[in-house]
Amino acid sequence: MMDFQTSPYLLQNVSVRRIMLYVLAALLPGIAAYVWQIGPAILVQITLATLTALASEALMLKLRGKPLALFLGDGSAVVTAWLIALTFPPLAPWWLIVAGTAFAIIVAKHLYGGLGQNPFNPAMVAFAVCIVSFPVLMSQWPTAGLSASFSEQLAVIFGWAPRIDAFSGATALSELRNALRYSKVLLPIETIVADKKIFGSIAGRGWEWISLAYLLGGLWLWRCKIIDWRQPLGFIAGLTLIAGAFWLFDAEGFASPLFHLFSGGAMLGAFFIITDPISGCTTPRGKLLFGFFAGLIAYVIRVFGGYPDGVAFAVLFLNICVPLIDMHTQPPVFGLRK
Repeated sequence: MMDFQTSPYLLQNVSVRRIMLYVLAALLPGIAAYVWQIGPAILVQITLATLTALASEALMLKLRGKPLALFLGDGSAVVTAWLIALTFPPLAPWWLIVAGTAFAIIVAKHLYGGLGQNPFNPAMVAFAVCIVSFPVLMSQWPTAGLSASFSEQLAVIFGWAPRIDAFSGATALSELRNALRYSKVLLPIETIVADKKIFGSIAGRGWEWISLAYLLGGLWLWRCKIIDWRQPLGFIAGLTLIAGAFWLFDAEGFASPLFHLFSGGAMLGAFFIITDPISGCTTPRGKLLFGFFAGLIAYVIRVFGGYPDGVAFAVLFLNICVPLIDMHTQPPVFGLRK
């Protein structure tokens, strides 16, 4: 007897583990650029976050009676850990990265039911909770070409040496906002960003290269069909549109769209955070709207808010709106009138 197969005849080899491995591989160029421009301290933070994520995941799986090998091997906890490490300051104290990662896995992920049931992006929950609880520590970012050896960076991370201003400062976004808000003498942006030691060529000394590496990794994910093009395009379009509008209105008081695209966590957020298939929208139009409004809100928080970047809060706000967006953007059923 012949064995007839049923449709679909072409099956794509898709699994959670495969997707997560692709995401981790796509983050490697950004991590390499991070080490090149800032220093190897980020590797320590990634290691701490990964170990904490796996330990927290194992604890919660044990308490919930789930198989450890199956869920620990899917790579989702490691991706969350890497994103947390890359969004936290590289010289943040060790306990901060550990606490943030544990909170993300235990509270933001498993208390909602685990992978596939969490309504909020765990990495962004960790960032939001820590920046609200420890705003000073979460706002200290080193500049490129940090003149500290690896042993000195380790000493700062583990508290063996005092945290000094030479090792940490504000981001280019924070420096620009503070200069425009609190300077006694109002200067045009061209004069402020002329300081190449802080602002570099485009959007922060060294950070342009890191953002470019994230962009390349994200485009590779899209080329491999791991992520949809709609969320990144929507985010970039939303951020560019509002930044361009304010820049055209007052070029001396607002930074250009290029500055906002390559500063802070814009590229990391566009390709690795808002593309989360669990906490994001599922409909085609919904994905575009999710990304677009995330870009708008991120800009508003960056420019008019009190935090160094607005990507995390924008993503969390849109996570709340996902059911509403999906409900109103459902594609029409074939054969039925709208």
